[in-house]
Amino acid sequence: MGKRKLGNSDLFVHSIGLGCMGFSHASGDPVDNQTAVKTLRQAFEMGYDFFDTAEAYTGLFPDGSVSYNEELVGKALHNVRDKVVIATKMGVGHHADRSLRLDSSPQTIRKSLEGSLEKLGTDYVDLYYQHRIDPKVEPEVVAETMKQLIKEGKIHYWGISETTEEYLRRANAVCPVTAIENRYSMMARWHETLFPVCEELNIAYVAFSPMANGFLTGKYTPDTKFEGKQDYRAGMPQYTEEGYEKAKDLLALLTDMAEEKHAAMGQISLAWMLCKKPYIVAIPGSRKPERLRENFEAGNIILAPEEISMIDSKLETMQFEVFGGHSAK
Repeated sequence: MGKRKLGNSDLFVHSIGLGCMGFSHASGDPVDNQTAVKTLRQAFEMGYDFFDTAEAYTGLFPDGSVSYNEELVGKALHNVRDKVVIATKMGVGHHADRSLRLDSSPQTIRKSLEGSLEKLGTDYVDLYYQHRIDPKVEPEVVAETMKQLIKEGKIHYWGISETTEEYLRRANAVCPVTAIENRYSMMARWHETLFPVCEELNIAYVAFSPMANGFLTGKYTPDTKFEGKQDYRAGMPQYTEEGYEKAKDLLALLTDMAEEKHAAMGQISLAWMLCKKPYIVAIPGSRKPERLRENFEAGNIILAPEEISMIDSKLETMQFEVFGGHSAK
């Protein structure tokens, strides 16, 4: 598997990175710290060199104590720090009802970064994202703060998650943006409109939820019992009877291609996006070493341009119910 350059940076990473969120947040009760650190370290030993975490990725253990995702990542990678790229994020908190609390004021950015550096056990972050756009703060203000943090050496590069084209252009004019991190999968293609902007401005597209929150692995159905109130998948529209029915043709397509390529369905969904554009890096997540290995090896699967075109043409005829967007074509 070759490495890909992240936008305008000097960072080179494998095309498959690791979304670390699930160890602490949104996938059921957190993994116990010892197991999580061990599994994250195993991921590094498999070849992963790009680890994505966030200040907001926290969860509660049954005893009420908190799992801080950044701490797990920091402990797992502390003695290989120079061999990995670590991305983390600021600007998002959670209200009691799980809705997002947004704050990207300069003082909060700085406070959040200091907390992240402490939890990660490092003195710099390779790639620091604004986690979500804060409507109260202009993009130029965020970008100017990031520019100062880069000058201070506390972050090396910066990015924006779930950005729009206008916001991205305005921010980039103040301080060049290295990467955007937006949702992208076969079922969530609405951000493909940003591809020309990424190409024009030399910005990497880091794809989160590249398998539609696990749906494209074919491992889950509406009958799947997810892990309680801390597993957000239970309420996602693709896992309803209606959502599953709408995606049956896509699952059949993935099944056929997986058999043809001697691969897993999830691997085909990852290979599809990686073979579309050389600046896309996918960050699927899993808690299971066997799934981590399977995901990583998807970077070795090559789909020909005509295969990509065939898939795209079929996707254009399909409609989905998927988390993160309305019923979309």
